Amino acid sequence: MLRMPGGLVYKPPSSCEITGSAADFVPSKLELPVLAKAAAKCRGCPIYCNATHVVFGEGPSNASVIFVGEQPGDQEDLAGKPFVGPAGRILNEAMEQAGIDRSQAYVTNAVKHFKWEPRGKRRLHSKPSAREVAACRPWLEAEIKVIQPKMIVCLGATASQSLMGSAFRVTRERGKPIANTPWAPWLLATVHPSSILRIPDASAREQAKEDFVSDLKVVAKQLKKKT
Repeated sequence: MLRMPGGLVYKPPSSCEITGSAADFVPSKLELPVLAKAAAKCRGCPIYCNATHVVFGEGPSNASVIFVGEQPGDQEDLAGKPFVGPAGRILNEAMEQAGIDRSQAYVTNAVKHFKWEPRGKRRLHSKPSAREVAACRPWLEAEIKVIQPKMIVCLGATASQSLMGSAFRVTRERGKPIANTPWAPWLLATVHPSSILRIPDASAREQAKEDFVSDLKVVAKQLKKKT
């Protein structure tokens, strides 16, 4: 057990009690507030034992589009809300430029807890394993079932492969609306906004932002079509 600044404690994942699937905690009553409350007690995978809060999805239950990221980041974990950190600001700006009403979209993650590793005084993002993503997927499935969106936007490889399988490649399918998926009438994969923040060159970073906005303009155009 390692004590971090601010009173946070890092526990070895092997010391956490897990059931192996979030399905053990998903309630029979599928309503977003009920799901969010139940998710706070989830012990489906070991990521929960080092998280400050569960970070459930946020947005209207009748949203026409769901944006799915990988997992909460450091700021999201502390706030208990999705996409409130730097990546969230990139997403909000891109949605505005693309003409997508942020207040009418539902945002969530494939994994509901923040997986991190201690590095001195910092908590560094650690990519969730395929097993952890699979363990958490019942929450995402429940969110989709409640909302029944017209379109799902997968931000990055983890979100895309959670719904479309391990063979799915964002590099190959990016920006292409995929029809008649098991999850929604339309699905589109693009990069996660955090990947844009990691680009060191300023001009390349601006180009990446423009490309991201272009992908979301495809989403906005698709949402205007009749299903």
